[in-house]
Amino acid sequence: MRTAPTILHLDMDAFYASAEQASKPSLRGKAVVVGGIGPRGVVATASYEARVFGVHSAMPIGQARRLAPNAAYLAPRFRLYREVSEQVMGLLRELSPLVEPLSLDEAFVDLEAGEAAWDAASARLVGERLRDEIKTVTGLTGSVGLAASKMLAKIASEEAKPDGLVLIVPGTERAMLGPMSVRTLPGVGPATGDHLRRAGITTVEEIAEAGEDELVRLLGKSHGASLYAMALAHDDRPVVAERDAKSVSVEDTYDVDIHDRVRVRTEVQRLAERCVQRLRGAERSGRTVVLKVRRYDFSTLTRSETLRGPTDDPAVVREAAARLLESVDTTGGVRLLGVGVTGLADYTQEDLFAQARAQAEADAHVAEGEREGEAEGAGGADDAGQAAAEEVVEVADRRWVAGHDVRHEEFGHGWVQGSGLGRVTVRFETPYSEPGRVRTFRTDDPALVPAEPLPLVEGGAGRFAAREPDVGSGVV
Repeated sequence: MRTAPTILHLDMDAFYASAEQASKPSLRGKAVVVGGIGPRGVVATASYEARVFGVHSAMPIGQARRLAPNAAYLAPRFRLYREVSEQVMGLLRELSPLVEPLSLDEAFVDLEAGEAAWDAASARLVGERLRDEIKTVTGLTGSVGLAASKMLAKIASEEAKPDGLVLIVPGTERAMLGPMSVRTLPGVGPATGDHLRRAGITTVEEIAEAGEDELVRLLGKSHGASLYAMALAHDDRPVVAERDAKSVSVEDTYDVDIHDRVRVRTEVQRLAERCVQRLRGAERSGRTVVLKVRRYDFSTLTRSETLRGPTDDPAVVREAAARLLESVDTTGGVRLLGVGVTGLADYTQEDLFAQARAQAEADAHVAEGEREGEAEGAGGADDAGQAAAEEVVEVADRRWVAGHDVRHEEFGHGWVQGSGLGRVTVRFETPYSEPGRVRTFRTDDPALVPAEPLPLVEGGAGRFAAREPDVGSGVV
């Protein structure tokens, strides 16, 4: 354990929802929910205004709509979130070579390794300056926790929310943790929390008083021992600069269960193609193909096949996924499908014999189904988000997705408020304009086209700045 609070944890505040509010002036200060917008979607992030109504992450979107019927429900724009995340991570890397990203909006930083801080005063100064720089560069707010360990820094940033900074002075950890709920500690979820509550343990202090032997008896050796150490504020885990991806995957949730076997095959082929696109985008290859199927009764099955060598060949991944599907019964209907690749490598080792064998087997198993699928013209649904760990995917069969960017020849840049019955409603505004006006068009209006997101800060650098000029709201 360190003697100075030189481990920093940054957590952006309601990141996806805050980015949407910054991008859309008409939504600032209002309830915003980002996630899957279909009936089976889930909440990815809710703004603080929406949380007042009880909406929270991972909640079914239907339940969120009942709690906050007047909130704005938007599909995620991960391209924008990644752009902002890269800006934030760039600021963190200026502080230290040891930056450990946990997600797009969260990371640990070892300030000592970068000689940015050495005591409580210098650490606080760095934290306050970081918060100011993030707001200047992105227009968003982040909460900062500073402590002598990763566990405590993360707890501190949670205490700092929203838009604050909390520094835990070394030596005061036990007193601070004592009255907190056991759920505060990492690894204590609802099941473990209930188990401890039945044993009469509800606070961190009571965990420490129970002793390691009792915790081991209740939770097992590994979990019990680690939980006891955390209750004593012991955590010597280092900040790790690189957290290498272990897999690449894509999955889609369907508004209506798919019963047609040909459609299921076609969807798996489409997902395999998307998975390979993401794999190649990361300049990686992989040797194990994984198929995920969630059936009508919520049972989830996974099947995997390991190839002779790593590959990024779309044909090989498609064929492996098709073979895996043959072992899954989808008679009752499918609500979710996913295809992933694990065993990642930085190179592709082509195994011509393995691929030839895979091709022959695939021809025997799925050629007929593929031909039928092509004859029916089954093309799959468009993305309205993406999921891998903390990301949400919602399949939409509509052209215009709520929250996504558009551009009109006459009115300029705007975003989709909703669509249906052959009409699409657009609000024309930019991150730098006043709240804009709303207009409705036919969904096939040739003057209306999809657009790239604009930077959240006027004149901000990034991929989007070069693609989409600042044109204002374009509304008179």
